[in-house]
This record gives sequence, structure tokens and C-alpha cells, in this order.
Amino acid sequence: MPELPEVETVCRRLRPFVSGKTIQSVDVYDDKVIRGQEADVWKQQLIGERILDVERRGKFILFKLEHGYLVSHLRMEGKFFPHERQVEPVKHTHVVFTFTDQSTLHYNDVRKFGTMELRTNEAVHSTPPLSLLAYEPFDERVTSDSLHQRLRKLKSRAIKTALLDQSIFVGLGNIYVDETLFRAGIHPTRTAASLSLAEVERVRTEAVAVLSEAIERGGSTIRSYTNPDGATGTFQDRLYVYGQTGEPCQRCGHPIEKMKLGGRGTHYCPHCQQ
Repeated sequence: MPELPEVETVCRRLRPFVSGKTIQSVDVYDDKVIRGQEADVWKQQLIGERILDVERRGKFILFKLEHGYLVSHLRMEGKFFPHERQVEPVKHTHVVFTFTDQSTLHYNDVRKFGTMELRTNEAVHSTPPLSLLAYEPFDERVTSDSLHQRLRKLKSRAIKTALLDQSIFVGLGNIYVDETLFRAGIHPTRTAASLSLAEVERVRTEAVAVLSEAIERGGSTIRSYTNPDGATGTFQDRLYVYGQTGEPCQRCGHPIEKMKLGGRGTHYCPHCQQ
């Protein structure tokens, strides 16, 4: 599933292509993608709207319109592909936006888990799903003290599952939680409430560092992720533990291990993360 770095990369690629363009028509080939209203109503509301910008909140893509927002979540396999002209939709294309300059934006999703919904300016951040999100990891309001206080309330929850909770820490998915905990030297099964303030500071600092480096490298391509240009990310070349089961730890040489935690595959070094 695309995480914060991948979604940020998608936004950066889409922004110069769609900003300032006016939607002439919308074709929906699978209504399952559209949430909150009937697809025909949704399409009509978009016709004539001009896209002002492309923003990101957590793992959500926000197309800022003249009258509201189009909020999209890519889920497992969602992808946007821009085209300078009208082209025939390929297999698994579920939505096509045609602009007045005849360029198009195709939404492709093999698994059909991705979503799109319209929100007013007033409701976009005050109603679910965005209202359920915590602050961004880069937000100055996310201090070690504030994060420590939140984690202390979780009692028996493992730090790995706590960091995956978007109401606690936004944007970290399975890949980047594993990498953050390795760099911070924290075992993934440690209870979140047991972390000291100094350990929480390490987690916060490493999370920001991991996400920043991943953004610079265009995200991680583990299976099928590509950005709208069709390019793959390169951060997977810098992974210490995720997907490295059985490989020697780059720091101590001990084989990387994998276990199930909260239903998610979890990678760690038992020597560096005791």
C-alpha cells in the first residue's frame, strides 16, 4: 500500500500537470470507486470545476477545486496516469477525467480498493476520514512530549501497531514503521506505554528522517508502485530490515527475522532491537 512518501511523490508529479485545468467531462467505468453519492451526481458536480492545486493529508490525495475538494485514497494498487491527449483506457481503468485542453487523467486500480469522494471546503478537514487523522510527522506540534503522552495511554499495545494507527502518528505504514523502529533500536513488540521519553524522541526523529529520505527517493517500489510518470521509487535500496528476512543485518551481521504482529509481517534485527 502506498504510504506517505509514495503519496507525496504522486502529488508532486500530478501538481504541475493538473493545476489550473478545468474538468470538461468525467467517465466512470466502475461505481465502486466513488464514495458518498451516486456516480452520476458525482460526475455532474465535477464538470466545470477548475483544479487549483494538489495537496496531501496523511496518505490521502486532495485535489483542491474552486468549490471544494476531491479526496482520493489509493489503497493497495491505485494509480493516476496523466496523458497530454485523449487515449483509450486500458484494463483496470475505472475513472477518466478529460480537461478542456483535451488532456486526460486516468485512474487505474487492479484491486478496486481505492476511493474518491467530494468534500466541501468547510467539511474536508472536520469530517471523516481526514478528521480522524493525527498531526503530520513533520508538524511542529508533534513533539516528543506530546507523542510520549499519547503512547503512555495505550497500555498493552505494541509500539509497532501503535505507530500504524493513523490517529496517533500519520503516514507510517508497514515498511516505514519497521525501518523507523530498527533505526531507533526499539523492538517492535515493546509496549508503547513502556517507552521512555528519550526512546520516544528517537522514534519521532527517525520516523521523520526515514520519511524525508523516502520522499527524496520517490518512495519505495516493493511490488507494483510507480509514480504518475511510470517511474519506480528507489528507497527500497536503502531498507535495513523490511523484506530482508534471513539477510545479515547491515549493522551487526545477525540475520534479519520476520514475525506476525497485529496481523502484519514485521521485520527486525533481534540483536540491534533487543
